Amino acid sequence: MKQSLKQKIEGIAKQAQKASRALAVLPAQEKNKALVDMAAALLKNKAVILKANKKDLAGAAKLGKAFLDRLTLNPTRIKQMADSLLEVAKLKDPLGETLAAWKAPSGLKIKKVRCAIGVIAIIYESRPNVTSDCIGLCFKSGNSVILRGGSESLNSNLAIFNVLNAVIKKRGIIDGTINLIDTGERKAIDILLKLNNYIDLAMPRGGEELINKVVRFSRIPVIKHYKGICHVYVDEGADLNMAQRICFNAKVQRPGVCNAMESMLVHRDVAVRFLPGMLKQFKEAGVAIRGCPLTCKIAKWAKSATEKDYRTEYLDLILSVKVVDDLDEAVEHINNYGSHHSDSIVTDNSGNAKEFLKRVDSACVYVNASTRFTDGNQFGMGAEIGISTDKLHARGPMGLEELTTYKYMVFGLGQIRL
Repeated sequence: MKQSLKQKIEGIAKQAQKASRALAVLPAQEKNKALVDMAAALLKNKAVILKANKKDLAGAAKLGKAFLDRLTLNPTRIKQMADSLLEVAKLKDPLGETLAAWKAPSGLKIKKVRCAIGVIAIIYESRPNVTSDCIGLCFKSGNSVILRGGSESLNSNLAIFNVLNAVIKKRGIIDGTINLIDTGERKAIDILLKLNNYIDLAMPRGGEELINKVVRFSRIPVIKHYKGICHVYVDEGADLNMAQRICFNAKVQRPGVCNAMESMLVHRDVAVRFLPGMLKQFKEAGVAIRGCPLTCKIAKWAKSATEKDYRTEYLDLILSVKVVDDLDEAVEHINNYGSHHSDSIVTDNSGNAKEFLKRVDSACVYVNASTRFTDGNQFGMGAEIGISTDKLHARGPMGLEELTTYKYMVFGLGQIRL
């Protein structure tokens, strides 16, 4: 008798829960060997993965340049996926780490010890490298994972999953350690989000619509990987040559990702010196500008910015620009219009830098660097499960430690409570 979609997904979740208990005690050496084998398998099966990716790209031809960039795989990106798995294999296994230890007045010895979360469901869109990164990090941190990628990347995700799952099977690791829901049906997400008896944590990665849906319907605790409305503020004390390099990199190097700059703020005292050259460079790179009145006065070709522009994650070669009176206005603008993802100040004024770091309420706050560094690999985490814009229990790039929780191990000598 053919299973319904609900029965199929419930079966996956039950098996994932069973697998999570075995995975939580799998020796680090075994996990590391499997990760090395996974990296080699990606490279060995590169042609199969690229062939699958071509099918996805053909079906998404009308979805826009930024979208296609996120969807596209090539030999370099597959090599990066393999390298990330190797980096994760080299990292210290977080499980079993003693976070704190003390002796209570009762004489009980108490240890606070890091442990796996259990079963993690990850719902994501378009970027097939997420499949490999999430499998690697969840596996190393002792969590089983259920992946549900977007329908537009289904062929790529399946190819990557099958390559990595073959390694799991070959090494005799329990079935259900890694799982992929191989359908693009939207109701699969609705079914998955109700399985709180089996799944411990849900993580949506994608557009605002997807994230809001997951938050609205999930019975499972959710960590949001929300949009990136990232800012660079060019302070009055900035090295303007440095500022130009940083701003150009933050916007243009890869505009279709969540850590790209979407809004540039410039102190009024340096605007007339900084903006003409900066805006000219942006124009030559094909960046469309949505500017405040002074910006539009300097660049006649720019369009006037609206309230909506300052709240928009463009993921494209479009940038909002605003001239501000001082640091206070810059901070207020970022905290009001930003998404609490990544924001940077360019300044040689250490006092202003400290104020910016203290007052900007974002997961990652930079001084004199591009926001494009908000990335688990760039932070030395090997890879990332995503970038959390929540405050509990994890914030910013989520690596191995952020995929764990803790429990208390309590040792007695026959004590009873009176």
